[in-house]
Amino acid sequence: MTQKKILSFWQIWNMSFGFLGIQFGFALQGGFMSRIFQTLGADKDAIPFLWIAAPLTGLLVQPIVGYLSDRTWHPKFGRRKPFFFVGAVLSTIALFFAPYSSALWMAAGSLWILDASINISMEPFRALVADKLPDSQRSYGFVVQTLVIGIGTWIASNLPWMMTQMGVPNTAAPGVVPDSVKYAFAVGAFVLFSSILYTILKTDEYPPEDMDEFEREKATNSGVFSGFKEIIKNIASMPKVMKQLGVVQFFSWFAFFTMWSFATPAITSHIFGATDPSSVEYNNAADSVGNYLGTYGLVSMFYALILTYFASRIKINRKLVHMLSLIAGGAGFILIYFITEPWMLHICFSLVGIAWASILSMPYAMLSSSVEAKKMGVYMGIFNMFIVIPQIVAALGGVNFLYKLIFGEDVINTMLLAGLLLILAGLSNLMITDRSVTHD
Repeated sequence: MTQKKILSFWQIWNMSFGFLGIQFGFALQGGFMSRIFQTLGADKDAIPFLWIAAPLTGLLVQPIVGYLSDRTWHPKFGRRKPFFFVGAVLSTIALFFAPYSSALWMAAGSLWILDASINISMEPFRALVADKLPDSQRSYGFVVQTLVIGIGTWIASNLPWMMTQMGVPNTAAPGVVPDSVKYAFAVGAFVLFSSILYTILKTDEYPPEDMDEFEREKATNSGVFSGFKEIIKNIASMPKVMKQLGVVQFFSWFAFFTMWSFATPAITSHIFGATDPSSVEYNNAADSVGNYLGTYGLVSMFYALILTYFASRIKINRKLVHMLSLIAGGAGFILIYFITEPWMLHICFSLVGIAWASILSMPYAMLSSSVEAKKMGVYMGIFNMFIVIPQIVAALGGVNFLYKLIFGEDVINTMLLAGLLLILAGLSNLMITDRSVTHD
């Protein structure tokens, strides 16, 4: 058995750095695709449906990529790195061209291609932490990854605003995406590719622990049918902890999908009183919303730094940290409804950032302690089903139905729904009782 070395902060940083680019892609997608949809004429109630291709693709891509990466090994290129590279190339192309869409169907298609491509890189990155680190460093590794993600979220969310400050126009003719958004996506495409390439060049991978067994399993389970059969078998036999975490993930990602879909239309109308996507007022407000959304990335970065400090020195209670963090995020969403001044959004999204940092680290740390190392990739992919399924439910009408049923017709009520869901996610952690996964 390969003895996994204790890695330094900078070694873990190098293997996680590619997530900077991945998060540039996700932050631009999450913060500005709804703005693009509205610019191209989408009604606010149609926005979640336009997002549906992204989670549907993830439902298929993530387990398959995880399964394939578990069965990949090359002495020079490794196990996960080939998937990093392919995903980086495709994501870069999709991210660059997305804001040049001239019709809703083109924008929705760009989102679909972008999300699928990012997922090709993302899941192997999660598996790489578990591949490279001993169990004692798992929480530390995922928290460092979250630190990188926080940096990416903050910078990418502010890119259109930064472009506007540099003199790039943030308005355009009706039905045309402003240049500030186009330039931001171009910068994001460059950062995405270069950061993933950095990790590929700076990171080595361990070979399979038993190469003969690895080759036998690969030969026995080759082919598309065998792959789907193996994935279904692993779904049926997933650990109990994974199912419990699935409940937590369902509420968590339903809440964040609600934010990504509705934060721009909800906040621009409720806080800034701007509703016309072609107006200067709306585009200034949308830039500001991106700026405020960046706050949750910035705070997640600092929160991850705090968690990194403690995770490297003491054993932490992953369940308790996750529960309290999600409840804090839920409170942040609810506060958006009640604030009276735009600057107060920084407070709201600071609380959301605490939840975001935890979502990106604690569930994966708990999961990695409960599954076999040789199946880490496929289980990380299957685990992401608990991310995409709630998004599919939300996109198919779940958000529109629930916020109107519980809180009323006003679009700002989507933020109340997101808050309620995150609080339920936090409380769902009480189901997890296995100390071997909840404690380092």
